[in-house]
Amino acid sequence: MIQELEQDNLQDIINNNDTVVVQYSATWCGNCRIMKPKFKKLATENEGTAFVIADAEKFPESRKLATVDNLPTFATFKKGAFKNQVQTNKFDVLKELVEEAI
Repeated sequence: MIQELEQDNLQDIINNNDTVVVQYSATWCGNCRIMKPKFKKLATENEGTAFVIADAEKFPESRKLATVDNLPTFATFKKGAFKNQVQTNKFDVLKELVEEAI
């Protein structure tokens, strides 16, 4: 499952799913646009895990759930709690984060 946040409700998604992987991005971020299709590909390969794209500028409460000081930032949550994060534009690093979370 993949979804793009339309409101600042990431905490609800984390609370209602066992494993959540988040891409924090922004419309102006070139590396975010490059990573988005790769993130979506991982979502199709990992059914049962919630994949969420959150605009880090539009949704400040969602942004606070991880340490987002560079974009794109990818964060994982397990059973409602923050687990890990990386700031990367490399698919292999992202894939490793996802595999660790699942």
